[in-house]
Amino acid sequence: MPQNEHMELHRKRYGTRLDAAERARKKEARSVKKRSAYAQKALGIKGKLFAKRRHAEKATMKKTIAMHEEKDKKQKVSDGNEGAAVPAYLMERDQVDRAKVLSNTIKQKRKEKAGKWEVPLPKVRPIAEDEMFKVLRTGKRRQKAWKRMVTKVTFVEPGFTRKPPKYERFIRPTGVCFGWVVLLGVMLFVLNGRGSLCWDYSMSQRHNTCTGLRMKKAHVTHPELKTTFCLDILGVKKNPNGTGYTQLGVITKGTVIEVNVSELGLVTPGGKVVWGKYAQVTNNPENDGCINAVLLV
Repeated sequence: MPQNEHMELHRKRYGTRLDAAERARKKEARSVKKRSAYAQKALGIKGKLFAKRRHAEKATMKKTIAMHEEKDKKQKVSDGNEGAAVPAYLMERDQVDRAKVLSNTIKQKRKEKAGKWEVPLPKVRPIAEDEMFKVLRTGKRRQKAWKRMVTKVTFVEPGFTRKPPKYERFIRPTGVCFGWVVLLGVMLFVLNGRGSLCWDYSMSQRHNTCTGLRMKKAHVTHPELKTTFCLDILGVKKNPNGTGYTQLGVITKGTVIEVNVSELGLVTPGGKVVWGKYAQVTNNPENDGCINAVLLV
């Protein structure tokens, strides 16, 4: 989190008032009247600048509304023989073609530009800074506490170069695999009815545990095909907890990631192969040990 965000930090630690949502709603409702009163009072260059700014806001708002409205639109089909005679029973009948307002590619680009997607998890639980980072004490007597270790799953680009350890403020986890470890059960000697010894392996199990928190692949489910694929992660697009976590590559529940879908064979209307698409993480990767996501189509 950047420096001097004292209000956000206080809100994360102590929460908000019980009527905070109601006060915000009333303030938003009153803002229309305040804006109207200022527009009537503003004169000269201030009035011109305000009118210009409002005009741009309205244009953007109309474009956003039209972009998110995915309705079918009837379009007239222009047949080649416009000059030819039409029978009487077809005089007032128009041939229509039901088509989408915009192609899927243009919609996708505009949604990416607006930073808004129709995601399966629109709201997620915010994660506190104490839960996200672990304080590392450094120095000869362990009195310096300016370093932080990330305790969540992260994605790091293949060609990333770390800073020198002396100057590294945020330390991201690495993938460490401990191999075959016996976790559950003990081999027990059980005395059977005839007085001889035998082995009981029912409680002895072996597991291959890998405790790394740095991941490069995700299990992505296509909502229309109802199929899951193991795809490479290209980057972290947006973490709902803040831009600082996005820059660090932290992956939590609700994070929008970019995955490599070239294996799926998706093509654009122009015939080009789609290289990367966005997907939203639907599980807690640090608990499950893997990343499960749903493709945003």
